[in-house]
Amino acid sequence: MTRLQWTSRPTGRRLEASHVIAAAPDDAWEVLVDTTRWPTWSPVIFGVDATDRYVRTGTSGRVRAPGVWLPFTGTSGRVRAPGVWLPFTVTDCRERSWTWRVAELPGATHRVDELGTDRCRVVFELPPASVGAAPVCLEALERIDAVLEDSEST
Repeated sequence: MTRLQWTSRPTGRRLEASHVIAAAPDDAWEVLVDTTRWPTWSPVIFGVDATDRYVRTGTSGRVRAPGVWLPFTGTSGRVRAPGVWLPFTVTDCRERSWTWRVAELPGATHRVDELGTDRCRVVFELPPASVGAAPVCLEALERIDAVLEDSEST
């Protein structure tokens, strides 16, 4: 089950995008913290350079966001600008939860809640200024589910 809901946290109100997955919580956590796997599930990350393969408090680096189509007065009408690299820093990582800043802006908190041995909830907590990213988070949750399902079948 996928859902969006407002919640209150010690740091303030957050919009939670969550998805219940039939996978071990540790497996879901590994997908979230392994920077080499981010492009497999994030619809907006196409590359990662990080100080650590597995995130921890203080991990930093950069993520490559997609390029954009720009208007152009030449013969083609539009030109594709290459993706941009954005700096990031993981500001907190503990107890199956990590939070980051991207391009110095507050980013989502990524969390895994245990619901049983082979069942968990993956959650993205968005600060109010980032609620526009909710559709991206919902797509990422579906992709994480598919990644975990594929890894179980191999």
